[in-house]
Amino acid sequence: MRTQRVLVMVHEELVPPPTIEGLSDKEMDPWKAEYDVVVTLDELGHQTKVLGVADDLGVIRAAIDEFKPHIVFNMLEEFHGLGTTMPYVLGFLELMHQPYTGCNPVGLMLAYNKALTKKILRYHRIPIPQFAVFPRGRAVRRPTRLFFPLIVKSDTEHGSVGITQASVVYDDEKLVERIAYVHEQLHTDAIVEQYIDGRELYVGVMGNRRLETFPVWELVFENLPDGAPRIATEKVKWDLTYQRRAGIKTRNAQDLPDGAAAYMARVAKRVYRTLGQSGYARLDFRLAPDGSIYLLESNPKPHLAYGEDFAESAHLAGIEYDRLIHRILNLGLRYHRREVHT
Repeated sequence: MRTQRVLVMVHEELVPPPTIEGLSDKEMDPWKAEYDVVVTLDELGHQTKVLGVADDLGVIRAAIDEFKPHIVFNMLEEFHGLGTTMPYVLGFLELMHQPYTGCNPVGLMLAYNKALTKKILRYHRIPIPQFAVFPRGRAVRRPTRLFFPLIVKSDTEHGSVGITQASVVYDDEKLVERIAYVHEQLHTDAIVEQYIDGRELYVGVMGNRRLETFPVWELVFENLPDGAPRIATEKVKWDLTYQRRAGIKTRNAQDLPDGAAAYMARVAKRVYRTLGQSGYARLDFRLAPDGSIYLLESNPKPHLAYGEDFAESAHLAGIEYDRLIHRILNLGLRYHRREVHT
């Protein structure tokens, strides 16, 4: 690939500093992915400009008019404080005929609406846990098809926002309490799923038309208290101190049942295509003790930091970090030449 002008779009509070010298892991953690991507793009020889964005489309328009990027490397997770507005930001880029990396607006919109995603996947007979949606302002009545234990989440928040050990409930009283928490504290509808005890597994997918999957990765809990649900809570994902104390780590999944890895790879590609996704994504699965495999969700914005699960699973597939970033950039350029999957 020839040298490109790359506008790296990030949240205005996550603009990385020019150097990390003297900074601790805790200090770097909020913007480490942004830093890793920018440094790697620079090392690949591209001309980069970092743009901090919060709630003003005019900032994006001005940067594009001034810098005239060949492509926007999209690392923005929310706009105006909401993740659900991101498809409209990408739609704005498309109206400007501005290429960008990552998932397209339709695929992203579906991923941010968990209930709609699950309805589509159920129609296509993808194995998912039983679920029900509890809108704000309505009485909570548990459908008879939902059996305890259940896990309560926001219907639109991602990154495990609002998920704690208390999200797994074992009776109707706790169910009502947790749904109220989602409604009142997160200000979203709640989605309640059958809680599947078992192993948390991830499959990375890259591509537009031709898709590639990475080796199955696993979220491992080494020091959780006995009986604690093994779920990716907000602390598990983002609290470095808690991660060390609880022995949270990710690694190549080992001792999977025969055929499980190949099955998950097939399902991951099928889901990716069904949801109309592009660029790259991480598909989250649950492997139950009886060997049953359930898709939990598709994440079209997996963490891109060096050393995180998506990059590590790519590394095991023979794709070093600089090549991973290079391929994400190239997929964005190809997508906007209409080389999309069907």
